[in-house]
Amino acid sequence: MEIVTNRIVLRPILVEDVYDIFEYSRETNVGANAGWKPHESLEESLQVIKTLFIDKENIFGIVLQETGKLIGTVGLVTDSKRKNDNVKMLGYAMGEAYWGKGYMTEAAKAVVVHGFKTIQLTLISAYCYSFNVRSQRVLSKLGFKYEGRLTLCEKIYNGNIYDNECYALSPETFNNIYLA
Repeated sequence: MEIVTNRIVLRPILVEDVYDIFEYSRETNVGANAGWKPHESLEESLQVIKTLFIDKENIFGIVLQETGKLIGTVGLVTDSKRKNDNVKMLGYAMGEAYWGKGYMTEAAKAVVVHGFKTIQLTLISAYCYSFNVRSQRVLSKLGFKYEGRLTLCEKIYNGNIYDNECYALSPETFNNIYLA
C-alpha cells in the first residue's frame, strides 16, 4: 500500500532502503530522541529493517517525491501501554537534514487519516520524551491532546530512564479538525 501526499510518498520499507535508513539512523540526535542508539553499521540497520519493518502493516518509509530518497519512517504499531486492540501508537523518525520542513507533520497526518479511515481505530496514541520538543510540536499540529506525564517509565539503551509525555487523538477530535 502507498499513500501519496503533496511532497512525499509513504510506502512499505524494502531491504534496499538499508543505505538511506543507515544514513539517518547513525545520526546522534535521531536515535536519542526516540530512545535507540545510533546505528553503527549497515548490518545493524539491515537487522532493524528485517525485524521491525519488513512485511509489517501500517509502517511506511517516507520518500521524497522529488528525489525518490527515503528520509524517514512513520507508522502505527501496537501500544504496549494500552491493552486495547483498536488503539495504535504513532511512531516516527527522520533524518536531521529534513527536520523543520514540515515533512513529518505531512507524513504523520497521512498515517493518522489512514488509521481512522482505513483501519477504523478508536484512538491513536503517541509518546515522546520531555526534551523532545520537536515531536511535541508535530503532535500538537496534528491535534493530539496532552494526557499527562508517565514518570520514569522508559529505560533506554544507555541505561538512562526518562519520563514519557503522553498524547492521544480520538476519532471525534480527528473529525472536528480534519473534516470540518
